[in-house]
Amino acid sequence: MQFIDIPTEQTTAITDILLALVSAIGVIWIIRTGHRIDRQKTIIWTFAFALLMVSAILGAIAHGIKMSGETNKLIWQPLNLFLGLSVAFFAIGVIYDFQQFRIQKSVVILILTLGFIFFAVTLIFPDLFFVFIVYEALTMLFALTSYLILYVKRKFTGANYMTIGIVISIAAAYVQSVESFSLDLIWKFDHNGLFHLIQIIGLFFLFSGLVKEFKSRRVQ
Repeated sequence: MQFIDIPTEQTTAITDILLALVSAIGVIWIIRTGHRIDRQKTIIWTFAFALLMVSAILGAIAHGIKMSGETNKLIWQPLNLFLGLSVAFFAIGVIYDFQQFRIQKSVVILILTLGFIFFAVTLIFPDLFFVFIVYEALTMLFALTSYLILYVKRKFTGANYMTIGIVISIAAAYVQSVESFSLDLIWKFDHNGLFHLIQIIGLFFLFSGLVKEFKSRRVQ
């Protein structure tokens, strides 16, 4: 096994590992705080971030290890599947929060189906990562609207943190969509590495918002 020698791919792989670690920390934090307060919500958000963690690990392998083009394409298939389902569970979590901690099974099935449809599109057009950016952006805009409404109506403790985290996530997605973005800060980062770094910041706000909401119900 040989590590890749392209500087921007190296930093992308390293930041993917950091993203996976932060996601794992978030999953543990959510489970420890929420499993006795709202088991269903805990499961939904655990799946969202656990799938993101697995995707980041696969991303680190795809970007950081030398391999044939065919092998790299094979790794991207489960990576896209897990990314698509991570975004789907994120949307399910948003709806669950917006509807005051309930969601219809039909809605869950519909959103997960959309996640699998996204995966099918990536199989047909494997080189169009822009498809994921659009898919994620639409989900984030929906989430932003939902938590802004909850914040204004004071119906969700932690909506402010969720809103900030989503805004940062949207900014991260924008950075990733512009391939010309790069930064020399001790090491060289391209648009993918910068996306990971910005997204990590957003994750901390999202985790904080979810945990804050769990704790607000524990006090009651």
